[in-house]
Amino acid sequence: MIAKQYYVTMTDKFLSGWGMAQGKINKLVITCETYKEAEIVERNALNRSDMKNVNVRSTRPYYNQNHYFVSWHDKNDYQNFFKPGAF
Repeated sequence: MIAKQYYVTMTDKFLSGWGMAQGKINKLVITCETYKEAEIVERNALNRSDMKNVNVRSTRPYYNQNHYFVSWHDKNDYQNFFKPGAF
């Protein structure tokens, strides 16, 4: 059985439109193991001025590659997002 995962999605206003996301919207998706983790990540993302459209999902998100550059992360590479009050 696969464990339930949660996904916190957000638009990175700063990185959208250039670099790897040239001409696209830069979306970050952070995978969480529990809903509590997802709530912490959500709160931290909402406290950052460079993030907007922050959402918690229980289903894996899909974004059209013609319009979005999507990067997937978890607590191994975005550790600060999982620390309460980090941002």
